[in-house]
Amino acid sequence: MDAQLLAFVAVAAGMVALPGADFTVVVRNALVSRRSGLATAVGVAGGLLVHTALAAAGLAAVLVTMPVLFRTVQLLGGAYVLYLGLSGLYAMRRRAATSGTGTGAEEEDAGRPRPGLARSLRQGFLTNALNPKAPVLFLSLLPQFVPEGRSALPRTLLLASVVVVLALVWFPAVALLVDRLGRWLRRPRASRAIEGGSGTALTALGLVLVTGPLLR
Repeated sequence: MDAQLLAFVAVAAGMVALPGADFTVVVRNALVSRRSGLATAVGVAGGLLVHTALAAAGLAAVLVTMPVLFRTVQLLGGAYVLYLGLSGLYAMRRRAATSGTGTGAEEEDAGRPRPGLARSLRQGFLTNALNPKAPVLFLSLLPQFVPEGRSALPRTLLLASVVVVLALVWFPAVALLVDRLGRWLRRPRASRAIEGGSGTALTALGLVLVTGPLLR
């Protein structure tokens, strides 16, 4: 393995592990169930495959150089993340109201939304695939690790594949860890705090994307 590839693996690992919308959605769904969290994690990796294909085909460059198209993707991604955030906050408020009526923990837990595997997979996929910063990241980062004189396409595919593999390791690990700590994290008070925090984070990210300037 050459030095540039090793350096890229280190940079990409930090990039994948950096908390963001993907991380937040995986944690939130992993609190519902381990299978839901794992499905979300696989969906995130599937979204990265889309960006990999776009980068390899050169379409990411087209997307970045066309402000209207890029802004459309930015708005769609922001709206979806905002929807997830507001849904989480609504669910937290509803569960808090249920708790306030004196119902038991079992009834409160029954009020928690339990997305099916297909829905969890879709949430992970769309959260990543509609992330407008991903094409910019791929275009700005990957070329720096393509050695001079080497064919760009095979190297780009290799580097992009590294990102996907890292995501397939990191996000399922996060889901399994959350499930492992579920005994504590699913307690009513802790669960509401995490649900509220994740909902707030997703809502803030969505608002930044929808109302903020064009990301370039």
